[in-house]
Amino acid sequence: MYSFSMNDKLTIKSFKNPRFEDELRDIGPFVVHVNPSTYTHSTQINFSEEQAPGTSANQNNHNNTEPVKLNFDFLLDRTGALGNLPNALNGVEEDIVKFKRIAIHFEGEIHKPRYLMLCWGSLIFKCQLEKLDIEYKLFNKEGKPLRANLKCVFREFKEDNLRVAEENKSSPDLSHIRTVKAGDSLQLLCYQIYGDAAYYKYIAEVNQLKQFRELREGQRLTFPPIEKKSNG
Repeated sequence: MYSFSMNDKLTIKSFKNPRFEDELRDIGPFVVHVNPSTYTHSTQINFSEEQAPGTSANQNNHNNTEPVKLNFDFLLDRTGALGNLPNALNGVEEDIVKFKRIAIHFEGEIHKPRYLMLCWGSLIFKCQLEKLDIEYKLFNKEGKPLRANLKCVFREFKEDNLRVAEENKSSPDLSHIRTVKAGDSLQLLCYQIYGDAAYYKYIAEVNQLKQFRELREGQRLTFPPIEKKSNG
C-alpha cells in the first residue's frame, strides 16, 4: 500500500524486479525541483485495416491496446531562483546524471533499465522510461547549464500475470504467459488456451523445452497467437 501527501513533490523510485519489491537505494529516489503543472495521459488503440471481400470500406477490427503512456516535463533549476534549492557548482548536470542513472542506465542484475514508480499525491504509476529529451535553457559564464527541462515519456509496465488476467484468456489470437502449477501438462495448457491439445509440440519448440512431458512447477511458458503458428 502506497500513500503520499498531496503536498509532496513528484518522486521517481526505482526497482530491479517487475513486482516492484525492494526499492533500489544505491542512488536514492529522484525528486523533481518543481511539480509539473500539467501532464498528458495517452492511450493508443490499434485496429486492423483488413477489408472483407465484397465490402466498400474497412471494418474496424480491434487489434490491440498499447500500454498507457504519461508525458511529463520536469523543470530543473539551480540558479537560486526557486529559493528552496541550493546552488550547485555544476549547475543541473548532477541532477541530470542522477536521473539518467535511475531511469536509463542498465541495472547490472537484470541487464535492462530499472523499473520505475512515479509517486505524486494519489498518482502511483508503474512504468519504464521510453523517451527523454533535455532542453537546456540557461547557462553560467563557463557554459554549464543552470536550468533544464526534462521532457519524458513513461510507458506503463504490468507484470505478465496481471496483463494476461486483464486480457480475454480464452482468445487464441493473443499472446499468453502461464506459470506452471502442480498437475499441469503442456497438452492441458494448450487445450485451455487454444481449445486444442495438439499444439503442444509447437509450444515445446517455442519455449525450447527438451523435457516437455515433465514440466517444472513455477516454470513460465509463452503461448504465442495461434495465427503465428507454423504448421511445419
